[in-house]
Amino acid sequence: MVEPMTSAASPAFEPAASTWLDRRFAFRARGSDVRTEVLAGFTTFFTMAYVVVVNPAILGMAGMPIAGVATATCIGSLLACLIMGFLADVPVAMAPGMGLNAYFSFTVVQQMHLPWQVGLVCVFLSGLFFLVLTRLGVRQMVMSVIPHHLLAAVAAGIGMFIALIGLKNAGIVVANPETIVALGKMTAPGPLLSLVGLALIMALTLLGVRGAILISILVTTVIGIATGMAPVAAAHQGWADMGSTILALDPAWAWRLFGHGWGVLEVVFVFLFVDLFENIGTLVAVTRKAGLVRPDGSIPGLNRMLYADSISSMIGALLGTTTVTSYVESATGVEVGGRSGLTAVITGLLFLVALPFAPYAQLVPLAATAPALIVVGALMMAPLIEIDWNKSEEAIPAFLALVMIPLTFSIANGLAFGITAHALIKALRREFTRENALLFVLAVLFVFRFAYIAGV
Repeated sequence: MVEPMTSAASPAFEPAASTWLDRRFAFRARGSDVRTEVLAGFTTFFTMAYVVVVNPAILGMAGMPIAGVATATCIGSLLACLIMGFLADVPVAMAPGMGLNAYFSFTVVQQMHLPWQVGLVCVFLSGLFFLVLTRLGVRQMVMSVIPHHLLAAVAAGIGMFIALIGLKNAGIVVANPETIVALGKMTAPGPLLSLVGLALIMALTLLGVRGAILISILVTTVIGIATGMAPVAAAHQGWADMGSTILALDPAWAWRLFGHGWGVLEVVFVFLFVDLFENIGTLVAVTRKAGLVRPDGSIPGLNRMLYADSISSMIGALLGTTTVTSYVESATGVEVGGRSGLTAVITGLLFLVALPFAPYAQLVPLAATAPALIVVGALMMAPLIEIDWNKSEEAIPAFLALVMIPLTFSIANGLAFGITAHALIKALRREFTRENALLFVLAVLFVFRFAYIAGV
């Protein structure tokens, strides 16, 4: 039996006769009931359902079959939500994360030229290592190495990375040999459709409409089909591609590549690092909003939540998608009263309902998903207020991490610059403590990495 957690919110319903659901999820003890949990599950789903379309669009740039990824997204999200709901009993929904999917497509596949099947092996291994770290209880040691201001900068840098991809897919930002980047032709169909979608998201959000991003994608897709921008003929191929990514990961290829330098290990490290710290941040934010945090700030059952995350990432890789993680959109379900794992279970079941529509993900033009990436990127800027920009020891490493992620199109480079700069500051201050030992090890490894990339 999962231990009941008291909610800070006033109970909206008086305790009633115990049911199997209540015994399993203990929602009445937290001031909720079945109706509220179901409503919360629907609310969470509609605020994050855009992932069913956006994730395949991003991974499709890595050469993965779009309908196959859409299928993996639906099934992976279903299983992850069920695991989180039953194992951890918290109202936290899970799905393939934004940011790491972009890193997978643009860095791992396009820049490093690794087959996407090998990239999925790296995702699986990162989930496995995450599970081991949690099981061994060394998670706190790893987390203590990286200061909070650097974590905030990395999160915002990933947001800028996602937004840049959205602007590129929209045709709003284009390559220019003289100025590196430039403004695209705003009267072209792609930018116009994306601007319509962006305006629609802004308007619906200001009106308090749930699922603004999903509605925008659907409306602009219909416009795209009507104007000939959407590949209607591709929908027939989508049915054939369903399930094409399941068990497509290639361990043999990855094993051979482990003997060829830093590359594959670096990819595993980035997936592990980002998932670990982003996941912790989301879990803290959502459980705090739900009133499930103890007075001392600790979260009951945190390890169970992390087990759910790591297991889900491994399952996602086997199905054919990138790292599955907790979604901050879960806070919308909490806002309407969701307090237990039943909320996550309902959200997961709705991903099952979405599964038959997976083949039609190929109908969605990039210009329709671009506004979603831009808005999600904008929302990820919030952690920047947690950085003290008046302190150079915080500002310099944070700034390097923040700008190097989008400017080099690599989360790994942003991490490397930020951590190395932070370690250098510690060294100049002669802060050679046992707590900083792992930090210096990471910094040295990153220096060797830069030398390796430069061919020194």
